[in-house]
Amino acid sequence: MNFGSIDEILTFAIDKENEAVAFYRDQAAKATKASLKEIFESFAKEEEKHAALLSDISGNKEKIESYEFKKIPDLKISDYMVEKDYEEGMPMPEILKVAMKREEKAVKLYQTLADQTDNADAKKLFLMLVQEESKHKLGLESMYDDYLAEQDN
Repeated sequence: MNFGSIDEILTFAIDKENEAVAFYRDQAAKATKASLKEIFESFAKEEEKHAALLSDISGNKEKIESYEFKKIPDLKISDYMVEKDYEEGMPMPEILKVAMKREEKAVKLYQTLADQTDNADAKKLFLMLVQEESKHKLGLESMYDDYLAEQDN
């Protein structure tokens, strides 16, 4: 992938976030249990926050310059899972696996793009996206881990 400007990167990333919002909203609409509907809606809202963050950055270079990076722990739970598509009626752990793999793929995509550019602003923007997607991945992996821990009780 080649990007000619920061705005092209932002447009690409916003489109990816909007795709994720649509995916989770679609799953919420199909969910037969209220708890699943709620979880999918919360995933969609998180993706909407990412899209809003990216829209906020568009045309505002100071937002990129002032962004603070933090170390996001990686539980690596999704690293050992096989990717699969969502199927209606999947149990909660399987749904979380689907979501974790989606976030893992986003992290890897943005890290690869960051590694491939020599443009300092583009690199920082890609690394911002890596961090934001890593936060989602951590949240989902923690949710998965907590869910499994509750099942042992």
